[in-house]
Amino acid sequence: MPALIERSAAPRQRTAIEAVDAARLAAARRRLTAAQRRWLDVAGFDAAPGRVALLPDVSGKLERVLAGVDAAEPLAALAALPLQLPDGCYQLAGEGVPLDATLAALGWALGAYQFTRYRKAKRAPATLAVDAATLAAVQPLAEATTQVRDLVNTPTEDMGPEQLGDAVKALGKAHKAKVRDWVGDELLKANFPTIHAVGRASHRAPRLVELGWGKAGDPKLVIVGKGVCFDTGGLDLKPADGMRWMKKDMGGAAHAIALAGLVMQAQLPVRLTLLVPAVENAVAGNALRPGEVVVTRAGHSVEIDNTDAEGRLILCDALAYGAEQQPELMIDFATLTGAARVALGPDLPALFGNDDALAEAALAAGRDVADPLWRLPLWRPYRKMLDSYLADFANAGPSRHAGAITAALYLERFVPAGLPWLHLDTYAWNDADRPGRPRGGEAMGLRALFAMLQRRYRKA
Repeated sequence: MPALIERSAAPRQRTAIEAVDAARLAAARRRLTAAQRRWLDVAGFDAAPGRVALLPDVSGKLERVLAGVDAAEPLAALAALPLQLPDGCYQLAGEGVPLDATLAALGWALGAYQFTRYRKAKRAPATLAVDAATLAAVQPLAEATTQVRDLVNTPTEDMGPEQLGDAVKALGKAHKAKVRDWVGDELLKANFPTIHAVGRASHRAPRLVELGWGKAGDPKLVIVGKGVCFDTGGLDLKPADGMRWMKKDMGGAAHAIALAGLVMQAQLPVRLTLLVPAVENAVAGNALRPGEVVVTRAGHSVEIDNTDAEGRLILCDALAYGAEQQPELMIDFATLTGAARVALGPDLPALFGNDDALAEAALAAGRDVADPLWRLPLWRPYRKMLDSYLADFANAGPSRHAGAITAALYLERFVPAGLPWLHLDTYAWNDADRPGRPRGGEAMGLRALFAMLQRRYRKA
């Protein structure tokens, strides 16, 4: 990883970065020369978060960096620096605001990200020297986040159902896992009718990709990710502004792939199944129509109230198939509803769970690793909002109330009672550039759920 380097391998010449805030600025000034203090005065450096002061030595070479930070946000503390500081190698000074070394280094690595598939990087990021333990903890998380960002940022022409399946196959090859898929009409023969129904109108065939890894005797873990590679809305067509960024509607699959990679890389003692239903929700003569009734893999008849509520349709067959394996835990990720964004904004993924202790474990893990989640209720009285007059239930309904909750309640029908299940309705996107969070695809909830799984399945 070019942005981080282990100290023993780093150049001997490293510039110290001192994290400061208003309370510690006076102490930091006392460690400087008179000329450097005058420079701070001229620059008006006040140690506000995001402010940076580059301090030269007597020969004019960079000797020290003061970085204004908010100690309550260690992940963001150094995140702007890799692409802001001059090229070179740096290390965090022992003085100044105490920061969590792992979170600060992770923020640095996340801030160094640039998507370079279609244009060259603007510049090489500056390098931060860290100890071996910090590098070992940070590197897998940074690489997994990069994978999510790269997958989501890639336009649909280069990230259709086949390419998303290729990402699963590459993961399987890297970890010697078994991978198989069902493509096109094979989905009907294998009884995945809703995946086929949503994806059949595209010129690129829908598919379900399955990865299996681990020892047979270990607890079974199923991870499912929504892979709608582009969402026109189907015949319930989205307007232009609603369709503009729908390349990111496979963000749930990107999270699921990255989480599966982390689980295998960490060698967690689980029997892992990764399921990625991958489709394009397109418009053609054979497109799924409003008012049709589809009988799902689980045997439920579903009236199609809205073809733009397609994510829950492809997920329901995958969840039903995952549940057939009788796992100890099932998790799904999906960029499922705009309602979750309206309720919680772009930064907080909505967490749903049918087990209070499990949901609290995920929330606690998110707090500990600075990857926040917010739980919303599976308020079962709202099931009536999905009532159908001719089928078991509908995929959507006329009410705009509680859209994230009703979507989760739809999915819950495909999770057998007693099977612990978490559903993450994640945005997978940054609308604007912020330190450590560049505009575009983003991993949200990935580190939280990995930390939860590490604690749940930690080896003795």
